[in-house]
Amino acid sequence: MLAELYFKRRPGCWKMLAVAVCMVLLAGLQAQDLQGHVSVILLGATGDLAKKYLWQGLFQLYLDEVGKGYSFSFHGAALTSTKQGQEFVAKVLESLSCPEDVAPERCAELRGRFQQRSQYRRLRTSEDYMALSKDIEAQLQHEGLREAGRIFYFSVPPFAYADIARSINSSCRPGPGAWLRVVLEKPFGHDRLSAQQLATELRSFFQEEEMYRVDHYLGKQAVAQILPFRDQNRKALDGLWNRHHVERVEIIMKETVDAEGRTGFYEEYGVIRDVLQNHLTEILTLVAMELPYNVSSSEAVLRHKLQAFQALRGLHKDSAVLGQYQAYSGQVRREQQKPDSFHSLTPTFAGILVHMDNLRWEGVPFILMSGKALDERVGYVRILFRNQAYCAQTETRWVADQSQCLPRQIVFYIGHGELGSPAVLVSRNLFRPFLPSGSWKEVEDRPGLRLFGRPLSDFYAYSPVREQDAYSVLISHIFHGRKDSFITTENLLASWAFWTPLLDSLAHEAPRLYPGGAENGHLLDFEFTGTQLRFSQQQPEQLVPGPGSAPSPSDFQVLQSKYRDSPLISAWPEELIAKLADDIEATAMRAVRRFGEFHLALSGGSSPVPLFQQLATRHYGFPWAHTHLWLVDERCVPLRDPESNFQGLQAHLLQHIRVPYYNVHPMPVHLHQRLCAEEDQGAQMYASEISALVTNSSFDLVLLGMGTDGHTASLFPQSPAGLEGPQPVVLTRSPSKPHQRMSLSLPLINRARKVAILVMGRMKREITLLVSRVGHEPKKWPISGVLPSSGQLVWYMDYEAFLG
Repeated sequence: MLAELYFKRRPGCWKMLAVAVCMVLLAGLQAQDLQGHVSVILLGATGDLAKKYLWQGLFQLYLDEVGKGYSFSFHGAALTSTKQGQEFVAKVLESLSCPEDVAPERCAELRGRFQQRSQYRRLRTSEDYMALSKDIEAQLQHEGLREAGRIFYFSVPPFAYADIARSINSSCRPGPGAWLRVVLEKPFGHDRLSAQQLATELRSFFQEEEMYRVDHYLGKQAVAQILPFRDQNRKALDGLWNRHHVERVEIIMKETVDAEGRTGFYEEYGVIRDVLQNHLTEILTLVAMELPYNVSSSEAVLRHKLQAFQALRGLHKDSAVLGQYQAYSGQVRREQQKPDSFHSLTPTFAGILVHMDNLRWEGVPFILMSGKALDERVGYVRILFRNQAYCAQTETRWVADQSQCLPRQIVFYIGHGELGSPAVLVSRNLFRPFLPSGSWKEVEDRPGLRLFGRPLSDFYAYSPVREQDAYSVLISHIFHGRKDSFITTENLLASWAFWTPLLDSLAHEAPRLYPGGAENGHLLDFEFTGTQLRFSQQQPEQLVPGPGSAPSPSDFQVLQSKYRDSPLISAWPEELIAKLADDIEATAMRAVRRFGEFHLALSGGSSPVPLFQQLATRHYGFPWAHTHLWLVDERCVPLRDPESNFQGLQAHLLQHIRVPYYNVHPMPVHLHQRLCAEEDQGAQMYASEISALVTNSSFDLVLLGMGTDGHTASLFPQSPAGLEGPQPVVLTRSPSKPHQRMSLSLPLINRARKVAILVMGRMKREITLLVSRVGHEPKKWPISGVLPSSGQLVWYMDYEAFLG
């Protein structure tokens, strides 16, 4: 009321107030319109990738964002001279194209504006980067712009990363309040160690949130649709997306081209590092990961992807089949100036069988396959569902959207092949999927076209309304800060941790030769049983000489001899583990037939891990239901601690087998919220449990190892605990952390019906030689005191431990 009275008496004030309000609103609108300036620096701007994809991707970013509040400048940079670089970039910019829905005149206008905002400069030294930063700052000041951020796209070899990163960090970071985004192209290392070294180096210059590692397959429209599809069809998929309904998952990328012109790169990386470790593994995680409640949350997506990586079961040599097209070695000899006698072992084709260790996917095979010089160019992800129906009517009467006897599948068709474009296909007898109509449209039927043995009409088929290049998609995601489309350091290292052991085991394997193209016939067909993969056809005669006459590990048979007057079995690691696993199973079967149960005591550490994996994945006839599992020794840490022997047993064996929980006997090291306290009498409790369940306290089999100091179990040199005396289970002290241990005593071990000692690795060669010469001296060499009083002792040594 007072305000109303005031303005009635002073009518001019109304006009002043109205002007002030308009100015405030206008300022607000201008602030919304001018959200800031973004500088994009393309390093390697004159390279092949930049020419084919990146400049077009940057132009698409400009088209998408123009008029939305940001201003842009684009700086092409390379080591090429300024004159040559400017000419190259000008030529590339002239060839840029617009989407089909943009009129030619409008496209020419927008391309002209983009060209005005783009320039080339040579960047070599820190001073060059400092000059670039000053030029950007001068432009901002001259045009009265606020800096939003800078994007540096590294389209350069990884060996150049460190120097460039150092220069950016020291001389070309944006000012306070502006963001920095650094885009990195693969390869991201050659194995886990090199990837870790590169990551550590980059982390010294950039924060994790500033780095965007590109896997361009994550930008392909069918791949980018996997998570949204799962989210938008949750109701239909919730009951189907699991081991009870999925028969298998195929993730495939086939190429017709060979490696000619790229043999230098291919000799270093091969098909597994080039395609499977990155593209296909990333796709696998999108299919297998638990679906976050909010798939728009980058943080949640990346966290669930990491969990999927961690659930991958370790690979072994039998998880893979390898091939190489016949002309490859000749191409390497020509391009790399190798002698006529050179024959490469680099695979150009690989099929890999992957399993997940979690409840959702237990037992479901994931087949990853890629190769060069194959019969077609195509990429797809195919989820094939189990079919337990039987249809009484003849097949000619089956109706696509009604008959449950037809194959049931979901396919994310990445591109090329018979269909020729990206698509999402869902069998009509599954459900009608939802895809956003603004970006996906139903595909018209194409009579005569068959996919995966069925006519296209058997599927609900959708393709993108507007096809987009993968790099255009990813550059847009970089601009908008969408980290879920990129590879974090943690996920990268998890992927390499998964693949590196397999790559090491295959390093000296000769791949199967194939002629290439349609002539391959059925030569590369493969099949799987359990966790083993093998070619369907036997190896044909080599059409060219093999890689030489040097013996490979498989040329050596398992050797049997004597060591310390006891049987010795020696072989290469994989053959040795297989032999030991077979012997344990045979011992178990005999014990169960004779006594109705089998008592097995297992040591911890790293040596038994391959054995546990072998028993878990290849011994389906093992009598687990009648087996009691005991520990030989344990570290005094909580059972969930990664250093716990029981935790290792759980991770590598127990979670993969069906053994009654009451047959598993962990050592009671953690009682009353204390670890190995004498007054808790954990050792006496374990001894009582053994006495109550194991006849005469004589285990059927005890598995031991041997340390480099001659210790076994947790019985250590110069420590009397457990070497003699009446106590079956004792507390001991280790020279290494964690110091406190619980262990079976030597007298109890020697009551076993059979003792197996597993010794592996070159580091054990010296102690193996020394122990072979000593007598019964358990106080100096506890291992020398192992001699079952009425049982059998067998040594299992790999060649490196035995022969050095």
